[in-house]
Amino acid sequence: MSPFFNLPNHQFLFPNAPFPFPNSPKGRAWYDLRKENMYEGLAESQQLLINWLQSLESTTGVPLSRTILSGFSQGGAMTLDVGLKLPLAGLVVMSGYLHPDIATTAKGDFPPIVIMHGRYDQVVPLQAALKIREVTETMGIAVKYHEFDTGHEVSPEMLDVLRNFVLTYSPA
Repeated sequence: MSPFFNLPNHQFLFPNAPFPFPNSPKGRAWYDLRKENMYEGLAESQQLLINWLQSLESTTGVPLSRTILSGFSQGGAMTLDVGLKLPLAGLVVMSGYLHPDIATTAKGDFPPIVIMHGRYDQVVPLQAALKIREVTETMGIAVKYHEFDTGHEVSPEMLDVLRNFVLTYSPA
């Protein structure tokens, strides 16, 4: 995916979620979303992602303050959850949603956020993006909000918004 961004002076790292996705042999998940196990594995995944992000400076030379965290769907929820607890340069949430109690567990100076969502998303309804915008703006976070005529997907237009956000908040 990184060649689409046309940002040769930037590194792109894509962490894999730690758990198998129950509905796909190839998919990965950050936690279980089935009602009987709702959010099982979330605490473990939060810590794994925090540890991974905090290790990046020693492996890449790039500090958190110049790192942008992005995620799609469940990864978008993790981006908000973990990203509001670390001194990151910015957060990009695509077709994401809020975890419970996010406003009470977030701390520190908050990075700017771009929220992108498809108007026809049948997996994570558009209302989830509107809720993210409402909650984060109430927290005093700088938010850019974009809707697209798409479903539950990452469109080329979203990648353009992400690219521009990276250039603004983490210049080479």
